[in-house]
Amino acid sequence: MFSSNPLSLSVPDPTFESWLRDSGYLDVIDDHQTAAAASTTTTSTPTISESTITIPISSFLFGYLVSFFSQLWTLLSLLTFNPFAKLTTNDFSGETPSWTKGFFADFGSYSFPASVSQARLRVQENVKRYARNYASLFILFFACSLYQLPLALVGLISSLALWDSFRFFSDKWCLDRFPVSQLILVRIMQCATAIILLWLNVQMALCCTLGVSYIVMILHAAFRKLTPTKQPSRGRRK
Repeated sequence: MFSSNPLSLSVPDPTFESWLRDSGYLDVIDDHQTAAAASTTTTSTPTISESTITIPISSFLFGYLVSFFSQLWTLLSLLTFNPFAKLTTNDFSGETPSWTKGFFADFGSYSFPASVSQARLRVQENVKRYARNYASLFILFFACSLYQLPLALVGLISSLALWDSFRFFSDKWCLDRFPVSQLILVRIMQCATAIILLWLNVQMALCCTLGVSYIVMILHAAFRKLTPTKQPSRGRRK
């Protein structure tokens, strides 16, 4: 792809980053962005000496405020894009990543995103990698919400029982022979189900689950460092 150089390899950063993205080395991009942000912070931080003692304290407070609002803006920017843009159904068909080594890992596997682009890169990639883990957490949070709202649990069970009864009597009475009557009964069942769900606050449990799950997913995916993916082994050429 690049012109060969026996002494060194010198390519523009955007070109090299594009090659890393296409090759699947997103963890290298993540580490590079973190190292670049750390070096920038180190060079911009003044050393304490006799000349810097005279700097007013307000300038340090201003710097900390700028850093705080910059980090806050990085987190808020995650609400302005779609984290499921690259998610496909194939991401749910594989094996669930390990909860201890893959999903949670250790404390060293987390860091604050250095920029908005790094945060979005982490979120999109981690959502694809841990889609099954996030789905399991959603089910867990929904079960906890139903436990906290017993009426919602009753409403959900009632709706399932209602549709199961409709299927039983539909097979018994052979309603498939009367498509118009069957369609009318289906619409009536849908209205009855909506009334039951709204009356017993099932939508409240669902909204709470969606809100908590989304926040947990965004924060975990943004702070979780990208780890190397298993590259397919290539046989040796003879």
